[in-house]
Amino acid sequence: MIVLQNFINGEFLSCDRYIDSYDPSRGEVYCKVPDSGKEHVDLAVAAANAAFKSWSVSSPAYRAERLRKLADLIEDRLEEFAQAESRDQGKTVNFARNVDIPRCCLNLRMFASAIMVGSNSRANFLESQAVVNYSLRSPKGVAGLISPWNLPLYLLSFKIAPAVASGCTVVCKPSEMTSVTAWMMAELINDAGFPPGVINIVFGTGSRTGSAIVQHPDVHLISFTGSTTIGELITKMSAPFCKKLSLEACDSLGGKNPSLVFEDADLAKWIPLMLSSFANQGEICLCTSRIFVQRSIYDNFLDMFVQETRKLIVGPPTENSSFMGALISKDHLEKVKGYIRIAKEDGGTVLCGESKDPPPDLPKEYKNGYFMRPTVITDVKDSSRCMQEEIFGPVTCVVPFDTEDEVIERANGVKYGLSACVWTENLSRAHRVSHRLQAGTVWCNCWLVRDLNMPFGGTKMSGVGREGTHESLEFFTESKTICIKM
Repeated sequence: MIVLQNFINGEFLSCDRYIDSYDPSRGEVYCKVPDSGKEHVDLAVAAANAAFKSWSVSSPAYRAERLRKLADLIEDRLEEFAQAESRDQGKTVNFARNVDIPRCCLNLRMFASAIMVGSNSRANFLESQAVVNYSLRSPKGVAGLISPWNLPLYLLSFKIAPAVASGCTVVCKPSEMTSVTAWMMAELINDAGFPPGVINIVFGTGSRTGSAIVQHPDVHLISFTGSTTIGELITKMSAPFCKKLSLEACDSLGGKNPSLVFEDADLAKWIPLMLSSFANQGEICLCTSRIFVQRSIYDNFLDMFVQETRKLIVGPPTENSSFMGALISKDHLEKVKGYIRIAKEDGGTVLCGESKDPPPDLPKEYKNGYFMRPTVITDVKDSSRCMQEEIFGPVTCVVPFDTEDEVIERANGVKYGLSACVWTENLSRAHRVSHRLQAGTVWCNCWLVRDLNMPFGGTKMSGVGREGTHESLEFFTESKTICIKM
């Protein structure tokens, strides 16, 4: 059994309390995670503060080289990281191998490059008064980084990379349910050449470890990805300290993302991409969970979509043929199944998946895992909780619409606004509809195409702040204006 340790000031330190971490695919404990308290956070923050003095004034080239080296070291062990992430979260090894770990390395390299080419100052000369004005951006200080369980290393690296590239030092808290890959990365931090204290990783629960980070007076800014409830709590807890906050999307701080399928859409071409509703077991904040289909093609779409959904294989995460693995926990599995019961109570019809088809056929060793089939539901009213609340699982609702104005109003009729998809061959409609959708990102005839130079984030209850190369570097720095009379 793996027993993790905190990584503080370049050293691994034991803890006196531990949490059981489960392998979702087998339903059994396979790892012990530190249940760190305030004393461990205090040590980490002290180390980060001490390291900040020299790290904050180090050259961008020096910081960039450390990030690139860390990316290289992770990439050298890609298969080991992919296997660990699969067992940690229940996702397929293929998904971890092709998405999570490569994107982690991309994040590290992207921000290493960005810090070399980005400008951290602006200047002008007021000729009438013979005054030079210029602004200078400087690293903000110690950053508290709290990351979620659904894309563990990918999303943690998306916080660490811009923070340390900007000159900040960090205290990280991964999810206690998926901590192994962060611990594996910690083993490489010294080898990458990071000075002690620049990157500290403290494991534990949100109530103990997370709250200690948020309320620590020497943690100057918080980057959090997680639920709306915890996002609201962090806002309240940090208010007395006037901390800079970024609250990003995952779980219920994510979205109720709509897809709008118009009658001119090429269904044979695009339906395979629409199966992204079930990617990573539906445990991605950007997964589509509401599909609006123009009535003239509705029946045809349902037939094709259900047929393709039934072809998706739910199986052992280690099998290359498996499209979906296990959900993160027994409680989360029951929550997702509960939404299917709610849909049926609201008059919905399950066309395939949970309660309609037999359970996944699994080898004996996976019988206690948290598996379910991808599920398609129709005949659900927009007012149903299944159409209003984030399910965060492999469940999507498909409903018809008649007009463009109608579907835009219905798509916008939720409290979230993270992302949306538009499927049409009409370029004018693609632009027109995209402009009216209340979402931070709108994909037309594609999904999850990300350019890290572009802003990313949500509207309404889907988060506060934006990520992306420029936005993230700006978040981890602060500006000052200097005025000099000539």
